[in-house]
Amino acid sequence: MAIPPAQPCWFENGAVVVPAVVAGVAGDYLIDPSAPVTLLHDTRAQGAGFEATSLTAQVRLAGRTLEALPVQVVDLDARSAGFFTPIAGVIGADVLGRYVVDLDFSPCRIRLSLPGQAPRFTAAFALPLSLTDGALTLPAAVTDGRRVRVGRFALDLSAGAALRLSQAGPALPTKIDLAARNVGKGRIRALSFADRLVEQPSVSLAPDLDPALAGAIGNGVWSRYRLRIDLGRAKLSLARP
Repeated sequence: MAIPPAQPCWFENGAVVVPAVVAGVAGDYLIDPSAPVTLLHDTRAQGAGFEATSLTAQVRLAGRTLEALPVQVVDLDARSAGFFTPIAGVIGADVLGRYVVDLDFSPCRIRLSLPGQAPRFTAAFALPLSLTDGALTLPAAVTDGRRVRVGRFALDLSAGAALRLSQAGPALPTKIDLAARNVGKGRIRALSFADRLVEQPSVSLAPDLDPALAGAIGNGVWSRYRLRIDLGRAKLSLARP
């Protein structure tokens, strides 16, 4: 069995960025398993001659090609802020969930393996992984020291904040930056998952999150590890670099 090679990516502005081609539009794309569908920036789509807000298109990423994938055309100006080059789009869970995804942050490398064909991965620990309304999610809990929020948290590889929380429900800090997706300027008492405790994680609010989710966990946490995302086996495995 030939092991697919890892492809270069880069870690910028708190996000994992990869070269990819969506609907013939080549550029820099965010990797985001918390996004249910793959997105194309409307300005890039219009520049390529697309007027529709929904496309059926080819997606090429890390040596893999998917034909006839549904793609949404949206305004991504807010998510492009702070990057050296414009963000062309977002690679979502609809693509990532089809493969075993191995991600190293330093140096940044990504590998997409077909189920059953991934190389050996020795994990320090693992979490159950599932789809919640199309987003890849895992169980976790967060507390402000008085109140606790327990639920499904999206796996977000495009946010530098350790936590992004919806505005509803308990365990919210009183002063945080609403706009800070890539750098969480607030702090909260603790985040826990798989018997691990992250104290004083950075946090921002996430009004865009699906209300079914308790929040999202970002690269303020994940960049400490090497990751294997394997939806087929319902598992997120983590290893020390």
